[in-house]
This record gives sequence, C-alpha cells and structure tokens, in this order.
Amino acid sequence: MDKIVDKEKVKGLFADDQRLMIGGFIECGSPHKLIDLLLESGGRNLTLIGNDTGFDDQKAGQLVVEKRLSRVIASHIGTNKETGRQMNSGDLEVELVPQGTLVEQIRAGGAGLGGVLTPTGIGTPVADDSRIIEVEGREYLLAKPLRADLALIKAWKADSAGNLLYRHAARNFNPVMAMACDRVVVEAEEIVPAGEIDPNQVVTPGIFVDYILQNGEEE
Repeated sequence: MDKIVDKEKVKGLFADDQRLMIGGFIECGSPHKLIDLLLESGGRNLTLIGNDTGFDDQKAGQLVVEKRLSRVIASHIGTNKETGRQMNSGDLEVELVPQGTLVEQIRAGGAGLGGVLTPTGIGTPVADDSRIIEVEGREYLLAKPLRADLALIKAWKADSAGNLLYRHAARNFNPVMAMACDRVVVEAEEIVPAGEIDPNQVVTPGIFVDYILQNGEEE
C-alpha cells in the first residue's frame, strides 16, 4: 500500500483540540515541514506531548509563540522563554515529566500496558498526586500510559509502504511515538519504493505508519 500523500492531505488531518506527539530532541529529529503544515492549518487548543518545546525562534517553538497550545507534557522547556512566560501567566498548562519516565509512558501507551512503575519522584511533591505501589518493600510511582491522536515524526529514509530508518541521534523519541498514536504522519529525507529497505534494518515497521509527506510538496 502506497502511503505517500501531498501537503493538502496532511493539512486536512489537523483539527482543534487534538493531542499531538511530535518527535525530536531540542530540534534534532524534529519534523519541521510537518510542523509548518500544522501552523498553516490553524489548529488551536492543542496538547503537545514531546521532549521539549524547542526554541522560540524555530519551528516547534512557534506553536507556543503563536499560542496554538493549551497544554504541554514535556521534560524540558528551558530553551523556549515563551513557554515559561505563558506557564507563569496561566495561559499554558505545563506538566514537566522526567525524560526517562516520559519515554516509558509513551512506550507503555504503544504497547497497551497499564503504565510503568518508577522510583523517580518518590519523596517529592510529585508523589502527592500520584498512586504509589510497593514492590518488594520499595515504593514506586505509577506513571500512566500516554497516547495521542496524531504523531508527527521525522525519519531519515522511508519506503512507500511506511517502513522507516532513522539516523543517529535524530532517532530519539520518533520510534516510540509512532507506536502510541491513532494516526502517524512521517516526514522523511528520502523516500524509496517498497522493498528497497532491508527488512532486517527497519526500525519502525510500516504497519504503524499512515501517511508519508511527499518529497517536494512542502516547497
């Protein structure tokens, strides 16, 4: 099945009030062209789940600057001053989650698990609003699974059936997010015909991918 689509199809996937997962780590491995299409779509009151909110003068950060977000679930917001300003003013709800916990919550969402147990946060105010489970005499917080309506991810190479490869550190959150969303849209640096990627090298199987942005259509 050919999953390559043009930018108009991608823009039609966005809507107000969506929960979005966006791959990347401080802009590394972020799907900049897909974020551009999200900005063009006009979607608002969005929930963003991701490692961070980027920089206020770069792609992912513009979602904050343009006040498209109502909630952020992330590990780091320090590179985007606007995120902190909106959080302090009450315009943006921010839930800060330790990075290891966040990725495991996303992984649990993709695997159909009921959550993960973590010792991180025990003995801090984070534990006040969390369920605590004791295992063999040690206390853990229950971190519930995270899922979203739509994932925007970046791959190095995709085939037309949606099988994906990533490059180095740009892999980061992208593979786990592809498993934890109802629909997955991919921005790939290179798209090849189905069968040209060695199955033994595939990181994200095409079964998880719904759409691939057509090369050149974003210009």
